[in-house]
Amino acid sequence: MNVKVEKTEKNIVTLEIEVAKEIFEEGMEKAYRKNVKSIALPGFRKGKAPRKFIEKYYGEAVFYEDAINFVCPDAYDKAIEENGIAPVAQPEIDIVQIGNGENFIFKATVTVKPEFEIGEYKGIKVDKIEYIPTDDDIQAELSRMQEQNARIITVEDRSVENGDIVTIDYEGFVDGTAFDGGADKNHDLTIGSGQFIPGFEEQLIGKASGEECEINVTFPAEYHAEELKGKDATFKVTIHSIKKKELPALDDEFAKDISEFDTFDALRADVIDQLTKSGETRALRETEEKIMEVIANATEIDIPRPMIETQIDRMMDDFRYRLSSSGLTLEQYAEYTGMPLTEMRKQYEENAQRAVKGSLILEKIAEIEKIEASEEEIESELQKMADSYKMELDKIKKIMGENTEGIASDIKTNKTLDFLVKNAEIKKARKKAAPKTTDAETAEEAAPAKKTTTKKTTTKANTTEKKSTATKTKTASAAKSTSEKKTTTKKDADAAPAKKTAAKKTDK
Repeated sequence: MNVKVEKTEKNIVTLEIEVAKEIFEEGMEKAYRKNVKSIALPGFRKGKAPRKFIEKYYGEAVFYEDAINFVCPDAYDKAIEENGIAPVAQPEIDIVQIGNGENFIFKATVTVKPEFEIGEYKGIKVDKIEYIPTDDDIQAELSRMQEQNARIITVEDRSVENGDIVTIDYEGFVDGTAFDGGADKNHDLTIGSGQFIPGFEEQLIGKASGEECEINVTFPAEYHAEELKGKDATFKVTIHSIKKKELPALDDEFAKDISEFDTFDALRADVIDQLTKSGETRALRETEEKIMEVIANATEIDIPRPMIETQIDRMMDDFRYRLSSSGLTLEQYAEYTGMPLTEMRKQYEENAQRAVKGSLILEKIAEIEKIEASEEEIESELQKMADSYKMELDKIKKIMGENTEGIASDIKTNKTLDFLVKNAEIKKARKKAAPKTTDAETAEEAAPAKKTTTKKTTTKANTTEKKSTATKTKTASAAKSTSEKKTTTKKDADAAPAKKTAAKKTDK
């Protein structure tokens, strides 16, 4: 096989690949065997016509398409491997010469990774960042644990108050007619949660269990259902029960019930320890972000459009997956927010560019510094994967097979970021309060940070469960969402596109 490589324009390479006629003949024979059973030819039973008769009757080109599909992929893969080409998109194929006993020649035009010069990446000057847990942070985490372990009790001696959980039947009407999605039975609604449209929950305050009432509201002008925007509505509501949360006291019994500790003081000490660890992890991640920001600002890269589109695809897929855990599809989310998918893709544009640029920079530094993932490191990550899925290591290896490139890439990214931090000039400390991590904040992180494939941290925070699950663990799960590092390309995928409207969760 002969290959001619030509760089036709920036980030575009054209390969002219010549395949021996014997190889193409093998492809033609495969194409014949694939299609012969469906070919009817006069004088022959269906599926029994010899190839030479079919080609004489229909022309040799009858098998070209399938023969090309058999021959091109292997020839193309071999050509890019032998010539050290790193494509970032599928090639465009043009046929130059085919058939008639000649060698098969085709051109593959492909977008490749950009070439660029990287500036100084050692000795980057950044401020040292520290997160120190405050009394408020500690109390907030203890309060969260109280909420998580609260008892739900039925209230019979008073009317509905803010914060109560009411079980209701409701049916909504606009202009006297019931509308789709406006009715439900035995629905649990927390007063003050904002689950329903403005004004609905507030009007239930003061109502009694067993009471039937009418709630009058106006749908917001930006409501997702076009036919309900700005419309006045009446809901007929029956209150079946009133419940409230009863918070446990923060004492030794509480500690024993929800953790492995025997005293509240020991539990509180563990909370401080976990918040401190999460603060250290966050500080390290932000240090990495600052270093990468300095390097990226000093590095010019002409990023091929296909790389950005591929990254946006990954971000959209990631967001689609996270929505599925809430029972929503991406299309439903687009409808609720009034944001077309094309607009949603635009929302990811900046993050995608930053992610791709960061990934290219880290890859270049790893190449210069000869940073690689060792077999031992890959084995260690596979073991972590096996532990997390409670499977044998050999079974995980069998499932993964040779597909460990993603694990190796993550290890290289982590090691390269470690290298940058170790070689940075970290200046005076800038103390901050410990991070108050929320799910929304975690979802919107967008900076090059570490990640280990399928990694689960070993901090006690990650196994926190309620006493009702018969599991006693250490707590402070606020550390959980910041205890794992993410790759440069993955972290920006966690940022959901901004909403256009303040859509509600239901059609109520």
